[in-house]
Amino acid sequence: MLTGFGFLAIFTVVAVVVPVGMLLLPYALTVLGIKPQHPNKVKQETYECGMPTLSGPWVQFNFRYYLFALLFVVFDVTAVFLFPWAVHIRELGWQGLAAMLVFVAILSVGLAYAWRKQALEWR
Repeated sequence: MLTGFGFLAIFTVVAVVVPVGMLLLPYALTVLGIKPQHPNKVKQETYECGMPTLSGPWVQFNFRYYLFALLFVVFDVTAVFLFPWAVHIRELGWQGLAAMLVFVAILSVGLAYAWRKQALEWR
């Protein structure tokens, strides 16, 4: 029988061997001649959904994309915290209710701030 450390050793070995194997496998297949390598100008171009590229590789994106993504993550995490709380509300008692009210109040202040700064409007 394996002890807890035996399982940890097995998981550690697997966690190291799998990524290293994934990195070395294409190189080994190229050296052995199994994977063909025929580079040309078309294959070296940046893939842009079949369209020719209109600008260089360092195009600045509108910051609103990042802001929307961050707001989505914040409210998605809120849902992740609210569900287990709602399931165990009776066990948590008044302290659990107070903690969740503080959590939701902080998020509401953040939402009000984003709304006031018009971060939720797409222009």
